[in-house]
Amino acid sequence: MSVIPYIFVLLGAILWGTTGTAQTFLPENAHPFVISAGRSAVGGFSLLIVMILLKKIKFKSWPWRETIYAAICISLFQLLFFSSVKLTGVAIASVVAIGSAPVFSGLIEWVFLKLRPSKIWRISTAFALLGCIFLFMNKGEITINPIGVMYSLIAGLGFAIYTMSSKSLLQKEEAIPVVAMTFSVSAVLLSPFWFLYDVSWLQNVGNVGIIFYLGVATTSVAYVLYGRGLHKIPSSSALTLSLAEPTTAALLGVFIVGEILSATSWIGILLLLGSIVVLTVGSRSTKQEVVV
Repeated sequence: MSVIPYIFVLLGAILWGTTGTAQTFLPENAHPFVISAGRSAVGGFSLLIVMILLKKIKFKSWPWRETIYAAICISLFQLLFFSSVKLTGVAIASVVAIGSAPVFSGLIEWVFLKLRPSKIWRISTAFALLGCIFLFMNKGEITINPIGVMYSLIAGLGFAIYTMSSKSLLQKEEAIPVVAMTFSVSAVLLSPFWFLYDVSWLQNVGNVGIIFYLGVATTSVAYVLYGRGLHKIPSSSALTLSLAEPTTAALLGVFIVGEILSATSWIGILLLLGSIVVLTVGSRSTKQEVVV
């Protein structure tokens, strides 16, 4: 099998990992809600135009209900995630959001779908919960904000619901048109924030460039790369490569943004990353399908 699909997935995950760091280069008056609206607009509409030109989308027969559900979830995820980055930093926000998503997925399946969680999921959840406890112990640290961590946890819940709600959508349509439509609808839902918050910072060309980077690179290109690669390789391999996202975010937060984390914070991050490793490796050994 060609190594190219693996590289695609890895590059997509790395691009996702740069999202929080890119936000930190925007000015203080750049509200997280406006950043979310801009990212969805650029990423969704640019991809949508391409899909329309390629005649990949049929609006009359499109599954709108599932798309709206997915768009609401991904919109909430972005609002909470970007807010968390502003409060508690890139490293913590990214790792908590990604690390908690599979935990919430299992809880939702357990409560609503009556699917009993596996032993692997219980071990992974224990790692994730312990990791969050270590992070909350750092109330005196500058980079640790309990409210920001809570935002990341809720963002993880939103991403878990988004993943589950998009399952039926992906069974009906191809991945790239789904991403285009979902983020375009998200852009429409988030459009009121353009009028509710200060957008004067967008008069700066550099700031506009960052928004375009968030929209094109971390949304359109990242999702296309990931989707193309995932189509050719096992999902377990894709999940392993996806660990590049929180790892990239944590490293960039420390070495580029200059975030300072205590030993306790690092233990929390490693435990959260460990929860994903346990879930990934365990799922591969039991040959079960897991979506993060």
